[in-house]
Amino acid sequence: MIVPVNMVLVGQVAPLGEDAVPSGIDKHPVERAVFLRKDGLEGDAQGDRKHHGGADKALHHYAFDHYAAWRMEVGNSPVLHAPGAFGENISTLSMDENTVAIGDIFRFGDAVIEVSQGRQPCWKLNTRFGVSDMAKRVQKSGRTGWYYRVLEEGRVAPGVELRLIDRRSLEWPLRRLWRTLYVDTLNYDELTAMAALPHLPESWRRYASQRLKNRKVEDWSRRLTGKVRAAG
Repeated sequence: MIVPVNMVLVGQVAPLGEDAVPSGIDKHPVERAVFLRKDGLEGDAQGDRKHHGGADKALHHYAFDHYAAWRMEVGNSPVLHAPGAFGENISTLSMDENTVAIGDIFRFGDAVIEVSQGRQPCWKLNTRFGVSDMAKRVQKSGRTGWYYRVLEEGRVAPGVELRLIDRRSLEWPLRRLWRTLYVDTLNYDELTAMAALPHLPESWRRYASQRLKNRKVEDWSRRLTGKVRAAG
């Protein structure tokens, strides 16, 4: 798999929405090479380091192929006119959650990166799009995007290629992981296999382990809406 990177995008922390929540979701394309460190791109930032960024979320990739479907679903929002609507750092065509698998390793410019996890959409997408259930829509669609960890630092630039150099869990495309987490949520065989994946971050392995232990699905309400679901 060799795919050109159409855009590399970065953004600084800025107020988001009426509540002026600090967020780095507003990304813009770079025009020159930038350095990719273990914790992300030069010039990029996140407003909530507890839930965004870090070694297992150093880069966010979103398929520009999905934008047409979103325009059909939520209207021709201004943020859908160009890459960056979902806070992505990498925008491409011709690769998506069906073709990319957990543990895939790519050469990206001078750097080497590994697919670490899918993106768990959060309530900031609701504010970003002005659609009250946008995060839930993204989760339900499977068009979530994904993250990379950085194995080797180096300079990257728009127009370079993502070149697949190793596939370590070909049987676990991101679509299968999405289905296990959000569709067939208590399939214990799938959860057991997911928990055994060596390339998953511990936080994602814990989702599978906790479901196997508790026989129930975790509460998504705070992440999707920003609010805690009322008891009862």
